Amino acid sequence: MRMEPSPGTAPPGPAPTTPAPSGAVANPGAAASPRPSDSRPSAPGPSDDLRPSGATTSRPSASGSAVSGTAMPGRAAHGAEAPGTSGTAGAPGTPGLAGIPGTAGPADPPGSVGRSSAAGSSPGGSSLTGSSPAGPAHRTPATAWARARTLAEALGRSAPLAAHRLPLNRALGHVLAEAVVALTDLPSFDTSAMDGWVVAGPGPWVVEQGEGLLAGRGAVEPLPDGEALRIATGARIPADATAVIRSEHAHFDEARGLLHATRDVVPGQDIRPRGQECRSGDELLPVGTVVTPPVQGLAAAAGYDALVVVPRPCVDIFVLGDELLTSGLPREGLIRDALGPMLGPWLHALGAEVSEPRRLGDDAEALHDALVTSHADLVLTTGGTAAGPVDHVHPVLERIGAELLVDGVAVRPGHPMLLARLPANGPCLVGLPGNPLAAVSGLLTLAEPLLRGLAGRSPQSPYSAPAHEEVHGHPHDTRLVPVVHRDDKVVPLHYNGPAMLRGIAAADGLAVVPPGGVRSGTEVEILDLPWASATPWTEGCFT
Repeated sequence: MRMEPSPGTAPPGPAPTTPAPSGAVANPGAAASPRPSDSRPSAPGPSDDLRPSGATTSRPSASGSAVSGTAMPGRAAHGAEAPGTSGTAGAPGTPGLAGIPGTAGPADPPGSVGRSSAAGSSPGGSSLTGSSPAGPAHRTPATAWARARTLAEALGRSAPLAAHRLPLNRALGHVLAEAVVALTDLPSFDTSAMDGWVVAGPGPWVVEQGEGLLAGRGAVEPLPDGEALRIATGARIPADATAVIRSEHAHFDEARGLLHATRDVVPGQDIRPRGQECRSGDELLPVGTVVTPPVQGLAAAAGYDALVVVPRPCVDIFVLGDELLTSGLPREGLIRDALGPMLGPWLHALGAEVSEPRRLGDDAEALHDALVTSHADLVLTTGGTAAGPVDHVHPVLERIGAELLVDGVAVRPGHPMLLARLPANGPCLVGLPGNPLAAVSGLLTLAEPLLRGLAGRSPQSPYSAPAHEEVHGHPHDTRLVPVVHRDDKVVPLHYNGPAMLRGIAAADGLAVVPPGGVRSGTEVEILDLPWASATPWTEGCFT
């Protein structure tokens, strides 16, 4: 059994003489096999009866004019809450947010700083008053991991959905804001399902000479009893026809001009009757369906040239830190920026429109100006969420009057992540830690469910898989551990420290390891990665 390193750290001890290959697993001899798609039980999403105060304006569309500014049918608004002590409903010291059952709690306990309501903060929210230049002097206990994800998705669903009409070839990866209803019968006339002969009455049949019936031609004359015509797949069936006989099931006696069937002929065989797939007016796809290539094809067949969809959420990325290089080798205390190149494609794979990352360094004024001028639906910052001398995220959020909803999550890596809502119907903000794997943790904990809500996607159904071996846990916090699927189990990967990407680069998921860890064979929840996901398809992942 491989011993896991302490949570959030690199494997202890000196480096091995022969390092494990990238993404090496604890049992390298295990053979790969696809995981069964039916192993994911469905689970209900967040409550649908939640609505925060003031969430009434629609988000502007980034790629088209709005068709409507109201929520989609069945889409209720959700609120969010300030960080709680453990995710338990009504836990002491958990400021409540209006509209979320079980989150209302007493005022901040004596001695807590920066969590009581202030003038200008939205009802139930939390201002950042009382923090020092380097960040809040005191913070409430971290929000439980599962609770943080629920709050992030609820925040995304609190914004009314805009909608716009896109041509079919541009709708890929979007979510339907209007149901697809058949505009015609499918097929719209009786058609041949096979190449062969269309016949009327009992055989043998006299064959009419000519090119026969081809697809794309107009109406044809009725077929008299005892006659046959050549017919191509997709061609219109003449009136009074009995059946289609496949070419390989018929014999044509050219000398006598007669067609004989080599097996019994059943009336209606190999004929697709009008309306077999649907009738005009049938609902084919409901609101909330992700537009995949087959959805585009079905919509086209049903008569659509365009679809009414939810605009992709727009995301701005602000990369913080003076120590980051954009090219070349690390040198003189400087390191390469790993998050700037990674986050944009990852967010696009989650269904977002992503602007080019902006590199702001450790400049509080630059961060302030970038936040107050952003027109995105979501802002992601990298680094600066702790309380160091150049960690400016908390002070800047306080300065602009942001509502801090999650300030730290009980998860390793990624503990100092945060979730905020900017004032005056401004964007949501997810503050990611600066360490790369910790940032991935924040991305999947807060940004992914938030984007799912903003885009109108259905809640993700969790699924579990048995652990191939024991995985050590943190004493109190959830751990997210890169894993790879092997023989219907998941194998934890090496190089899972907060600053490492070597493990996640070889992973196809993250195991959600509860406090205390899991034993070999125990079911553990898995978070899919977009490029290895069996969840709804997103355009091109990285295109």
